Amino acid sequence: MQQKVLDRLIGRLCKERGERVPELDESRKPDYFRALCNIRPPMPVSDEFLRLQDEYLSERTAQKVVADVNAFTYNGGIAIWRGDITRLNSDAIVNACNCSLLGCFQPLHGCVDNAIHSAAGVQVRLDCNAMMRGGTEPNGRVRVTGAYNLPSRYIFHTVGPIVSGRVTENNRRDLEGCYNSCLAKAEEMGLSSIAFCCISTGVFGYPVREAAAVAISAVRAFFARGGKVRVIFNVFSAEDCKVYEQLLGFAAC
Repeated sequence: MQQKVLDRLIGRLCKERGERVPELDESRKPDYFRALCNIRPPMPVSDEFLRLQDEYLSERTAQKVVADVNAFTYNGGIAIWRGDITRLNSDAIVNACNCSLLGCFQPLHGCVDNAIHSAAGVQVRLDCNAMMRGGTEPNGRVRVTGAYNLPSRYIFHTVGPIVSGRVTENNRRDLEGCYNSCLAKAEEMGLSSIAFCCISTGVFGYPVREAAAVAISAVRAFFARGGKVRVIFNVFSAEDCKVYEQLLGFAAC
């Protein structure tokens, strides 16, 4: 049944682009559909497409093992979890995005922005486009959309600094702003949990250890002010996990 839905989705996207549907092995079709969604501009989409897409993506989400943040062990309100952020059922997950807020347009790119948009659905790009209206988002702020086909409730979109060479004081201030803005918004919305990816690391060039130190400092300051939202530091690599474990002084979940 899911394969038939996927064929219809690919057919609609190819027709939209004025292209013929290519001959594909069944195993390649999920990636092809994802790639078509990655490059699709934020233009109107039919209710029928959204119905089919949500049916397909929600089933794929159901096939994953959802990571229940309520079962994590928290130390001072903080947990570390290594894995795919789109599996977390926290109230909010944080997306490290570019300044357009429209997601990653590079097909099948490995960034967290691409992963989140791909798993949540095209509605996220449409929502961000409606908010941005062609503008750009400054570093260190937060915008909120629904999470649609993810197990979380909301996606917090924040733009971290791009580091070229040594980390500057402005870089540190902007990165701290990302964490402070997200935590303040989560508290304002009455959320109970938020999962942070490693903002500004990777292609944005912020050294992992220095970025983690900023993140941990901001979160601990939040709790010192009386903050109640549980925080999950989501890491993807074993190396990043070790950094957070060393700086926090406890092991990952």
